[in-house]
Amino acid sequence: MLRWVLGVAMMTSGTAAMAADLARSPQPAAATQAAQDAQQTLTLARVFGSPDLNGTAPRNLQISPDGRFVTVLRNRPEEKERFDLWAMDATTGEWRMLVDSKKVGSGAELSEAEKMQRERARIAGSRGIVAYDFAPDGQSILVPLDGDLFLATLDGQVRRLTETQAGELNPLVSPRGRFVSFVRDQNLFVQPLAGGVAQAVTTEGAGTVHFGEAEFVAQEEMHRSTGYWWSPDERYIAVERFDEAPVKVFSRAAIGATGTKVYDQRYPAAGTPNALVDLYVMKPDGSGRVKVDLGSDPDIYLARVDWLPDGSAMLVQRQTRDQKRLDMLRVDPATGKSTVLFTETAGERSWINLSDAYRVMKDGSLIWRSERDGFGHLYRWKAGKWTQLTKGPWVVQSLVGFDEAKGRLFFTGNKDDVLEQHLYALDLKRPGNVTRLTEKGWWNGATMDGAASRFLITRSSPTQPAQVYLADVTGKRIAWINENAIGPDHPYYPFAASHRETQFGTVKAADGSTLHWEMITPPLEPGKKYPVFFQHYGGPGTGQQVTRGWQGALPQYLVDQGWIFFQIDNRGSYNRGTAFENQIYHAMGTVEVEDQLAGANYLKTLPFVDPAKIATYGWSYGGYLSLKMLEKTPGVYAAAVAGAPVTDWGLYDTHYTERYLGDPRTDPQSYASSSVVTEASKIRDPLLLIHGMADDNVFLDNSTLFAAEMQRTATPFEMMFYPGNTHRVGGPGASEHLWKTILSFLDRNVVAPKPQNTAAK
Repeated sequence: MLRWVLGVAMMTSGTAAMAADLARSPQPAAATQAAQDAQQTLTLARVFGSPDLNGTAPRNLQISPDGRFVTVLRNRPEEKERFDLWAMDATTGEWRMLVDSKKVGSGAELSEAEKMQRERARIAGSRGIVAYDFAPDGQSILVPLDGDLFLATLDGQVRRLTETQAGELNPLVSPRGRFVSFVRDQNLFVQPLAGGVAQAVTTEGAGTVHFGEAEFVAQEEMHRSTGYWWSPDERYIAVERFDEAPVKVFSRAAIGATGTKVYDQRYPAAGTPNALVDLYVMKPDGSGRVKVDLGSDPDIYLARVDWLPDGSAMLVQRQTRDQKRLDMLRVDPATGKSTVLFTETAGERSWINLSDAYRVMKDGSLIWRSERDGFGHLYRWKAGKWTQLTKGPWVVQSLVGFDEAKGRLFFTGNKDDVLEQHLYALDLKRPGNVTRLTEKGWWNGATMDGAASRFLITRSSPTQPAQVYLADVTGKRIAWINENAIGPDHPYYPFAASHRETQFGTVKAADGSTLHWEMITPPLEPGKKYPVFFQHYGGPGTGQQVTRGWQGALPQYLVDQGWIFFQIDNRGSYNRGTAFENQIYHAMGTVEVEDQLAGANYLKTLPFVDPAKIATYGWSYGGYLSLKMLEKTPGVYAAAVAGAPVTDWGLYDTHYTERYLGDPRTDPQSYASSSVVTEASKIRDPLLLIHGMADDNVFLDNSTLFAAEMQRTATPFEMMFYPGNTHRVGGPGASEHLWKTILSFLDRNVVAPKPQNTAAK
């Protein structure tokens, strides 16, 4: 999935009042007198340095199965991208490190397969411990580290489980805690947790054949990272087999600083064959293997696999290649026979968005998220009948937990405010009565323990970096896990006094849709006009950008440099319902450009904005949009930065691209009109093109193809490529260099441009 690392609209009423509010720009509560006394100036080196200005950034928060401990991956103050495993005693609040990644780890280089998995999970820059899995009794934790597996106990002891040259992928503790399972050398292995030799469950994995892994598009686009699933009683394992033989081979050069490696990567570009996917059920020793009946059409997507709570059957989600149909199959594990329980279908100009917001209940019914009424809502399916549980012009985002005994559901959504995400509860017997459990003014995420008794809630706001707290079922805070308050000991404290408030507002799109924007300004001086750093993403299938959450220090640094920071969510983006998102169907590079233009036109009405100095920046899909904006709206933007852009959608993968543009073999016009290569010579405004030279997601070919066309047509532009960097250009040194390059380009072309020689044009 493409992600950022990082017509004429009608203005809303009250523009003058908004301008006055922006001119006042009050300081946040964090800016105390003491903070003003300690104030320092933000620099790029500090923005990207250690300790992290966001404060501690715990990941993978879990409550132990017995409820005694809260565990997190915590980054180091002196090395913000390295994570260790910590545990907090839920009774005493005492913290201790369980696994020190530097002491336990070997520092060995990861396998290419694990590197690619991390890239798919967007944690390629992380080091140390990036995942862990509790044993069911809560007494031990499986910890993958530097390509091997370790078992940590809560008393701080660590035992090595594997020591091989080949890395172990997708490790899990089995549901009853008897086994550890993992993928090695493209085969699934099972090893006794108490000690013993790992046994191969499959043996045919080699060459283009893989067992127990998720294929490329499943990892990148379908949010499915594994290829095997234990039954709750440990009698069976469902195992995916995929064969990449039909998939087109792209020779991808990973160009580094000291040399180049060439990878023959099988990459399923739009309109080309996908991997062949099968699903088998077998016993933990590999015996008794049966093939699951996935239907007569082999060109489908294996979207999700789950087991019923009693292990009597599997539920398998099968999605058609055009992503307009999703079948829920019930599978008999003894025979592999499948039957269709129900089907979701998309409208004529729409598609099915996959979701993890569903839950199998003990009585065989299902809680299920569907967009069938135009918004993502929860339904209950029971004995072939549907009951809608949530309703309205808002979206359920995730299903957090379910107390089946009490009939209580817990979920996140934007019922109260499209810019906020909250935790809600509802009673199955009174589904219309939805209760908000989190405080307004924040963007919240949540996880819940297996007993549905407590939450771990993560929240942030425009003035507060992410906080984590333990809460009861009413949402009441029991204890801070990571208060992260901006006090004298917080890394951001020396810069808090200059922190500028985020303002929010709306404009209308050409079709009347409401578009939300956010803006941060420097202290405004009467009569002075300021340049704008206009950031955008704009793509479908990804969370919104404009939220009441923490934006980090980089926008504040840009504002300190005299820029106004601005972004707007256009039609086609996610979390606003299908009518809003579907407008991008077979029309990439259209409504997004119109709506970004609506934002630019609004900015030009503000008395403190210099209308000739609006610079636009985007990465990934945002990089693509930068190019489209210059081609379709020349003269609007003073300059543009395009990072890692797709320039020809025929070069991007099947599941993402065909979802929105269709199959290029049957709809070539959608691809022709969405390309930015054919109209590259129309660009007249300054452009900076950036790409990582080892990108295995948006191949460097996208930028070299575009650059070649610019050069062929003698169209001026600037370019910066980063050796060894993937789709994420960043890390020590690289992040600072990247932003110095961007700002130097904008200084020359926007802030203080030299007079142009129009005769030369």
